[in-house]
Amino acid sequence: MSTLEIAAATQAKTTGSPGASARRPSSRRLGLAGWLLPIALAALWELLVRAGIANGRLMPPPSVVGRTLWGLAASGELLTHVTATLWRVAAGFGLGAGVGTVLGALTGALPVARGLLDPTLQALRAIPSIAWVPLFILWFGIFEASKVALIAVGVFFPVYLGVAAAIQGIDRRIVEVGRVFRLGRLAMVRRVLLPAILPAWFTSLRSGLGLGFMFVVAAEIMGASEGLGYLLVDGQQLGRPDTIIAAIISFAVLGKLADGLLLAITRPFLAWQDLGRDTL
Repeated sequence: MSTLEIAAATQAKTTGSPGASARRPSSRRLGLAGWLLPIALAALWELLVRAGIANGRLMPPPSVVGRTLWGLAASGELLTHVTATLWRVAAGFGLGAGVGTVLGALTGALPVARGLLDPTLQALRAIPSIAWVPLFILWFGIFEASKVALIAVGVFFPVYLGVAAAIQGIDRRIVEVGRVFRLGRLAMVRRVLLPAILPAWFTSLRSGLGLGFMFVVAAEIMGASEGLGYLLVDGQQLGRPDTIIAAIISFAVLGKLADGLLLAITRPFLAWQDLGRDTL
């Protein structure tokens, strides 16, 4: 029996225990409680502006921002910007995560590849993101290719580092257990090594996705005609702080939804883990 099968059997026993089922409602309540802080801060700012204590010109109250969001949504403009931004993030994330996973696996597993590739990649990682903008414009023009390339660069490095570090950090005793059970090379990768690196890989994907949303702002500022980054610049040029905050809120909501979707997709692959996070 592989380490994955043993962990899955242990997880099944733990899931069936009364204590585990009793903890689930508590986790859901804590998740809902996380919305209390932003709602309370928004309500407080609304009250301060309405009472004349705070000036809402540069930092509009939630009611003004809400009207702006509603107007953008009703006109269809918000959907256009959201669709453009999501497409760029998805394309850049797929490209950066794919290349980062492959190169991370190579440098993590092969010392020769690590010696040849890792120093150069670590040097490239230190380059500020904005420094790539003029070069990508020269190479790919001001259209979608340069924007997707910039996002892919932002996604690549956390995925690359996460995969390489996970492979290099595999416990030697896990490999020895696989050899004791006389697993072949492919069986060793599928039943021992892959489950060992999955948690770190999924965490690096979440980090890369977050950076993808950060890089898309820089990508859309460099000449886009649509997208939430363009909406930010448009609000700045027109002196509309409500438009800027509406775009920022849209980024926050999209980023949270995308992270939740990625977490939901990856959670079934980690169902075998028997963690103590709910008992600490």
